[in-house]
Amino acid sequence: MAGNTSTPGTSVASRLLRMVAAFDEWHRTLTLSELAGRASLPMATAHRLAAELVAGGALQRRTDGRFEVGRLMWSAGLLAPVGGGLRQVAEPFLHDVYAATLATVHLAVRDGNEVLYLERMMGRASVPIVSTVGSRLPMHCTGVGKVLLAHAPREVQDQVFANLTPITPYTITQPAVLSRQLEGVRREGLATTVEEMSLGACSLAVPIVRQSDDAVVAAIAVVVPSLKRGRQRLLGALQVAARGIVRLL
Repeated sequence: MAGNTSTPGTSVASRLLRMVAAFDEWHRTLTLSELAGRASLPMATAHRLAAELVAGGALQRRTDGRFEVGRLMWSAGLLAPVGGGLRQVAEPFLHDVYAATLATVHLAVRDGNEVLYLERMMGRASVPIVSTVGSRLPMHCTGVGKVLLAHAPREVQDQVFANLTPITPYTITQPAVLSRQLEGVRREGLATTVEEMSLGACSLAVPIVRQSDDAVVAAIAVVVPSLKRGRQRLLGALQVAARGIVRLL
């Protein structure tokens, strides 16, 4: 039954979920007014619900008054089955890639029109990294994203192409250019980015293809300062890992 709210038919549970959903990769801490705005709730309602969430451990309030995700949400998130089997299978192979390259290694899947990062192993090189485990990033400007976008359904590609937002000055925002790149991804079995998501960071990614139906179920990548040297070594490590993951899947 709907709770007492200015929006008819809106339950207390749905408003609590909107409060939690207000936090994302780009909004890790929020003021009360920001929280109310992103959850589309009146300030008084947001204040009351935030207090309940803090009391229950779902949110916590910092000394500066801003809110962030609490320990309860973090603990519950660890139990989520999303990609669990894939992560378990892929983890030793990702370690192999890291050992061979000392680069940051990513494992990701497509989640709607975005990339969902299931695993990240930080490399030793000083490279700007935006991703974290559980974060979602655009598909058109990440290596794993381009791999997954190249093999995504047509309607997903159309939606992504309609919103090619520039993240850096090097982000590909021309549909024709990106379309040619995706054709190359399907033909060559690899994708690259050069400072398209983060300045000073380049990526090389390959697909993980399920043998039973040739479906691309995930992508793995390395992030390095430059792809001008050692590209074949990086690609070889990724391809060996991808084949190993496929065998176990």
